[in-house]
Amino acid sequence: MRKTYRAMQVATPGTLELVERETPTPGAGEVLIAVEACGICGADAADIDRADPTLQPPRVPGHEVVGRIIALGGGVPSIWKVGQRVGVGRLGGHCNECPQCRQGQFQLCRNQPFVGASCDGGYAEVMLARGTGLVSIPDELEAEEAAPILCAGIATFNALKKSGAEVGDTVAILGIGGLGHMALQYARRMGFKVVAVGRGQDIAGDALELGAHVYIDTSQENAGERLKGMGGAKAIIATIGNPEAVSSLMGGLAPQGRLVLLGAGKDPLPVSAGHLVVGERSVLGSITGSPYENERALDFSVLTAVRPLIETMPLEKAREAYERMKSGNVKFRMVLTMKETDHAHQR
Repeated sequence: MRKTYRAMQVATPGTLELVERETPTPGAGEVLIAVEACGICGADAADIDRADPTLQPPRVPGHEVVGRIIALGGGVPSIWKVGQRVGVGRLGGHCNECPQCRQGQFQLCRNQPFVGASCDGGYAEVMLARGTGLVSIPDELEAEEAAPILCAGIATFNALKKSGAEVGDTVAILGIGGLGHMALQYARRMGFKVVAVGRGQDIAGDALELGAHVYIDTSQENAGERLKGMGGAKAIIATIGNPEAVSSLMGGLAPQGRLVLLGAGKDPLPVSAGHLVVGERSVLGSITGSPYENERALDFSVLTAVRPLIETMPLEKAREAYERMKSGNVKFRMVLTMKETDHAHQR
């Protein structure tokens, strides 16, 4: 194992620099992972652009991490072995002690690190991870394919499962980006009538190819009215955090339908109480999911041939890759790879 490794850290808010760090030793309950791929997520923008400038050493971002275990700390469950393929998503591992953990609601653990934000993430050749946060990666998935599923995949997979929609029901997906392009694929394979809602005709073809039966262009028509004319959507999955865009769709929600929010914005969401009460409609927030749920999403992806559409760049080009993601000029997920340094931990 090498004594040092390369990492992209947040030098100052909004900037990334390539540095050499000393290889850490995993502590109790931790593993050391040789990273093979790390997706770049929209949530990385907050971690990078609003990073704490006083933090030393600076934080390493990235929370869609796939690699292999190269060292085990004490007390790690026996299901994890050196050489095993694993992943880590946004939720860095539950504590097993708080009230939520005792109820089995591990995704709501109060003492869980957020990978890339409150602990170092995967823009690096190696990273430490809590054993409770590990996800087993199926052999059928390449590291680059699996990485985005650990965030965009599990978020949309779980949102659809919580939506209350049944086979044959109409489900609308708002936002055809990194999350939305996964939601369309999952929704189609779950047996829903899938309506993609986006802005502009440039994305229409992609939306239909990804699984949508219908595409609604909000620049040309009122999406809420269109959905209402179709009988209403049993569920609307909002993958964007724009309150105005989300609120405009509420009129298209069928009685007893659910609006499931994935975009975690800070601005208030205007919602008509009467619209909710009269039709017994509801609004639901959905976080990513537990490691077990993540494995379910990965297995479903293998079973139904769902794959993220990705572009890859090497670790040393993380700054360029990050700017591409922010610009929106990616179809649909950017992934950093460490292929040029495969097995670097062994050199």
